[in-house]
Amino acid sequence: MRHSVSLKIGPVGFRIGSDWRVPIAALKDLYRDYPAPDDGIADFNVRLFAARFWRRFIRPSVMIGGDYIIPDAAPLPLEMGLLAAEMGMNLQMALGQRRYLLLHASAVVRDGKALLMSGVSGAGKSTLAALLMARGWRLMGDEFALIDPMSGLVYGFPRLISLKNAAIGLMRSTLPQGRFGPLMKATPKGNIRHLVPDAQAIAAMETPARPALILFPTFGHAPAERAVDEAEAFVRLTQASTNFVGLGQAGFDTLTRLVREVPARAIDYPDTESALRLVEDLWSATA
Repeated sequence: MRHSVSLKIGPVGFRIGSDWRVPIAALKDLYRDYPAPDDGIADFNVRLFAARFWRRFIRPSVMIGGDYIIPDAAPLPLEMGLLAAEMGMNLQMALGQRRYLLLHASAVVRDGKALLMSGVSGAGKSTLAALLMARGWRLMGDEFALIDPMSGLVYGFPRLISLKNAAIGLMRSTLPQGRFGPLMKATPKGNIRHLVPDAQAIAAMETPARPALILFPTFGHAPAERAVDEAEAFVRLTQASTNFVGLGQAGFDTLTRLVREVPARAIDYPDTESALRLVEDLWSATA
């Protein structure tokens, strides 16, 4: 395509091509500290293209394509081109990743051990991961945790952190020196702004960690926590995995091992300070 960039996020390489310069320029800036794919060969390709030639110029409209696609996906306006690129990378992982068991979860590391946080949209996974990063935890990612079927270790996918709505102002005040992408208003998920992971996250992004605690957070309730048994954790995580079925026996064995070996807790919280206290207390008690 006319404009392109190649980069590696964790153990996965991408090549993103675009009919427009602007999305690629944004990616090159925000991902400038990330390495290129090994031997220059990408695992997945993403295409940002105009469905009709004239859509490059008149009300530019970005279609998301690549090795894997959703045929009926609606295009995004060009001012959301960075979001389209991020969605394209996530789409390739969700539909095409077969090396690792994917969990839709944020993950952070302390002392070589990983905390996994999985929940429905709006549970606050990305915000909590970013706040823990600001407190010195190593960010592994806010979108996917990659579980190696052979070792059971967690591998990171520290793409840009997707902050939504109120979380944008919170992280701007928490990390005034942080690197933020452009503010995109009125996206399908509200206002979005991306935060670049810190130097620690990028430098160690290919270093795996042993999972030590699984949390299922829920925002909007009084502070509380409870144990989650193996059966409930298994069901919740099958629902949070995009490739559990595709991996077949390997996916079943990997997830079974994870829930048997790693304690799981559900937490409710009304605000981020309450959530952080719960996380720190549970980590101290179990990790």
